[in-house]
Amino acid sequence: QVKLVETGGGLVQPGGSLNLSCSASVSISSVGAMGWYRQAPGKHREPVARLITGGATYYSDSVKGRFTISRDNAKNVAYLQMSTLRPEDTAVYYCNLVLKIDPNKDYWGQGTQVTVPS
Repeated sequence: QVKLVETGGGLVQPGGSLNLSCSASVSISSVGAMGWYRQAPGKHREPVARLITGGATYYSDSVKGRFTISRDNAKNVAYLQMSTLRPEDTAVYYCNLVLKIDPNKDYWGQGTQVTVPS
């Protein structure tokens, strides 16, 4: 069973920074893709940043240049460094993982709230 545990999140003023981490219960060697999605009130869940095994990195246009995703393969942990935060970044952030052996199944963390007041 894949388990994802997120830490980080909280309240930060506009322009501030925040870091999220996601610890996976599986070896990174089995991971096809790992990253972060977010869901704001009344909106659909959307991808924010993803690391695709093989080297590709995805960022949504709204966070490019402000957010950085990285991974510590030895610790099976993914990180999302968020800077220059805006009120529109307010959302619940979810860690997401897809295994190489079953790329059609998504695993999700419990979510962590990020709030940037206007």
